[in-house]
Formats: sequence, C-alpha cells, structure tokens
Amino acid sequence: METTETAFLRLVNIMNDLREKCPWDKKQTIQTLRSLTIEETYELADAITENNWKDIKEELGDVLLHIVFYAKIGAEQNQFTIDDVINGICEKLIARHPHIYGDVKVNDEEDVKRNWEKLKLKEGKKSVLSGVPKSLPATVKAMRLQEKAKQVGFEWDNRTQVWQKVEEETRELQDAIKANNQDAIEEEYGDLIFSLINYARFLHIDAENALERTNKKFILRFTQMEAAASGEGKSLANMTLEEMDAIWNRIKIQNKSI
Repeated sequence: METTETAFLRLVNIMNDLREKCPWDKKQTIQTLRSLTIEETYELADAITENNWKDIKEELGDVLLHIVFYAKIGAEQNQFTIDDVINGICEKLIARHPHIYGDVKVNDEEDVKRNWEKLKLKEGKKSVLSGVPKSLPATVKAMRLQEKAKQVGFEWDNRTQVWQKVEEETRELQDAIKANNQDAIEEEYGDLIFSLINYARFLHIDAENALERTNKKFILRFTQMEAAASGEGKSLANMTLEEMDAIWNRIKIQNKSI
C-alpha cells in the first residue's frame, strides 16, 4: 500500500513536471492563482455543507494542489520551499499546544482556545482580532470576531441575554425605519445581523452554513416552481403573486413529505 510520504512526493514531482512543461502552469503566479484558490475553497465548503464525502475528498485534493503550487512558486522566487511550509506549521502547532508538548494543564476546549490566543499575543500580535482576515465574507468574519473576543472574556453569560440583545437591535432598526434615516437603517440592520450571528453561536450552529442551507432550499423550491408553472403552460413573469404562492406552498408540502 502506498505510504503518505510516497503519495505526497508523487504530487510534488507532478507539480515540478507541470511547472516545467505545461504552458498554462508555467504562466501562473501567486496573483493569478489567488482567485482560483478562493473558488476551490468555496467548492470545498459546498461539499461540506452537502455532507458529500466523495466531493470533499476531491476538493481537498484541489486545495492541496494549490498549496503545492504556491510552494513551488515560492521556491522559484527563493522565498520558501514546501518543506519550510510543512515545518513551519509543525512548529506552530507544537508551540500552540503546550498542554500536549509542554507542562500546561487544560480542562476543556475553551481553555485550549484561550491559551491559543494568549500565545498569539506573546508572539507579537497586537490584538486578539488581528488574526481575522480582512477579506473574509461578512458573516464568517462576524463569527470569527465574536469567537476571538470570547477568548478574553468579552462574552454574554447565556443565550437569553443574547436574544434580548437581538430584540433590542430589532427595536432600534424599527426606530431608524420610522425616522426614515437610510444611513441609520443600514447601521442598525448590520447590528441586528451581528446579534443574530452571535445568537447562532450560543445555539451551537454555524450561521454561515445555516444561511447557505436556506439559499440552497430557496434555489430548489424556486426552480421547482418554475418547472411547475412551465408544466401548466405558464410563465412566472405572467403570473400573479397569489398564483406563484399557491405553487410555492404546494412544493413546500411535497418536499416535506419526501
């Protein structure tokens, strides 16, 4: 049976061949790969949301290819090698897990997270929030910011308090709407979404994944509604909202019975 080392070396050697012989691969830079890497990451995220292990395996391979690709370019630029990348993360993991590789004691995963953030600050980070990428999608960024703040104790005690905050932000949004202040409406709407994402954390669910599940559900039902209307010789554009709503409700019932 092929070992992990053999399989990984095979990928590295293939990357070396492609970089030398393939016109497309030879042309790529870290800048041209960036958007492709983002796309591959989202494809992996889609596979995870759908719990599709076959696709997860395939998308992980695509992401791994990109890692090897960046390392190859890094070596060509005399910046770093794939060995540097691997050893770098190994050293970081050892340093960040003193409860495994040192004499630090922890009681649970929350202790591990708090120690992780403390160690990052010792390494030179100026803020516990500095590790959150600026380009993260807003929903994911909100979750990460909240998780980071939690590690230094900036956290509600229970989910009842968080829901009260959601209700408070809802009232403030309604007040802004009544005042017809567009800038305040956007600000208060953002505050409400941020609070709802925080509430999701207290419910132990992933707000981004929950929203994506709803997106997928909407796409499925809407396309089924289009097909149903077409089957009746109609177009949605020529139907009333009441007619579309009747089909929509019928589809909801059908999907729940499956």
